[in-house]
Formats: sequence, structure tokens, C-alpha cells
Amino acid sequence: MQNIIDVIYNKLPHMSVTDRKIAQVVLQQPKAVVDYTISQLAQTAAVSEASVSRFCKNLDIDGFHQLKTRLAQVSDEENVAVTIDDDVQQVLKNITDNKNIEISNTLKNLDTTKLNQVLDLIKKARLIQVVAEGNTYPVAIDAVYKFNQIGLLAISDAAFETSLAQTLNMNRQDILIIISNSGESKSLMKQLKVAQEQQIKVIAITNREDSPIAQKADFHLKTYVREQIFQSEYYFSRIAASTMIEAIFLLLIGQDKQTLAKIAHHEELISDRKI
Repeated sequence: MQNIIDVIYNKLPHMSVTDRKIAQVVLQQPKAVVDYTISQLAQTAAVSEASVSRFCKNLDIDGFHQLKTRLAQVSDEENVAVTIDDDVQQVLKNITDNKNIEISNTLKNLDTTKLNQVLDLIKKARLIQVVAEGNTYPVAIDAVYKFNQIGLLAISDAAFETSLAQTLNMNRQDILIIISNSGESKSLMKQLKVAQEQQIKVIAITNREDSPIAQKADFHLKTYVREQIFQSEYYFSRIAASTMIEAIFLLLIGQDKQTLAKIAHHEELISDRKI
């Protein structure tokens, strides 16, 4: 069962203003909320008791009592929220703890059978197209670099129009990898549809199993993202997506030691560019 803190973080970007008020209180002081009454939580979040009940139902749990039970089951290490204050070292520690949770949860919850199927698809592909948008696009570029280093032809383009044109020139021997935190991008969803019309297998990397992209993809690899709270704003991390790409890269190397020679050869060719 996914811990309730991760459930809240995953649903956070799509919450109403009222639900976000409650979520912020729960994420900042989860151990204290375990001992709250429903009226205390409502008062602290400046919402009504009925709003707290709706918040619980929106988390797909029965009610406030179950929320407290689920919070009590979460370890202290998984309760970290990042807030701005004068204690820089404490903030850095909290950031470290949160990033460790993202990485750990992303890797330990991977389905081995599904992952092996994905690795097999990647190894056999004639061409790998990796697509992403906005803050997540650097992860796609990193994936393209890594795949090409080990002898797997991979492409990407930041412009949607060019990227879509690339997809139109692909065939069933190729694969499309979509990286999206929310899994709700309209343009990436359109690209997925175009790919599948051409019988191209699609691998999605998102942090929501119920997202449209995750639901439509042939394979979905779930990441666990902790949006960091800085006052009332939310920052979308790409650490989890990068971790997934890094894991795939290392697993591919582990399954074919000849890839190490390809990396060494590439590094040798570019070595004269370094001081």
C-alpha cells in the first residue's frame, strides 16, 4: 500500500484551494495531525469540518480516522516537508531527505516483470524517440545522450511540431518514451495517439498511474515525486524521472557488458575537448 504522504503529494497539483490548505497542514506536521480531532485540523487549516471529510474522500480513504491511521503508519523519515526558514542546514537536510525518498520509492516499487519487458523493447528498437515538455525536457535530452552512448539510436526535439514530425516518420520497429510528471500534457497525449496509430509501442514515465498518458501507454513506469513546499508555492521535481532513466541506463549496461566499450570509445573521441 502506498503511504499516505506520497498519495497526498501525487494528488497535490490537482487539488482544490481548500484541499491544498488541508494538505499543507498535514504535510508540514503529520505526526501532530495524528493526535488532532477533525475540528482541530479544520481550525488549523482554516476550513470547515465538512471540507476535511471531503479531503479524505478525495484521497480515496473512508474518513478522518483512516487518515490519522495511515499517517501513524508512515515513518519519520518519510514525513519530511521543505520550508524556508533561517536554518539553512536544516533546510538542506530536509531537501536531502526528500530527494532520497523520491529516489528510493521510485526504484523499490518498480515491477520487475514490466521493467524487463521495457528493457527488452528498448534493446530491440530500431529507433528510440524520447519526448517531454517544460521542466522535464532536460531528462529527455539526458536519456537520448545515454542511449546513444551505448549504441542505441535515440532522438528528441524541444519543438513539439518537429518532434511530432519525427514520430510520423517512425514505424513499428521503433518505440516512443514519454516523460511527464503529471501525465496530462495535451500535446504529448496527441503524440502518443499518433505513435499508436502507427503501431509504435509507447513507454510512459509519470508519477500518476491514473493519468491519461499512463492509462493509454503500452507500458507505464511510475515515479514518486515530492513537490517541495516553499510557502504556498509548489515546485515540480525532475529527480525521480532522472532516476528512472539512470536506472534503465545502468540495467542496460549490466545486461550487455559490451556497452562499456562503446562508452569508453565515445569518451575517448570527445576527450580532446577537455582542458
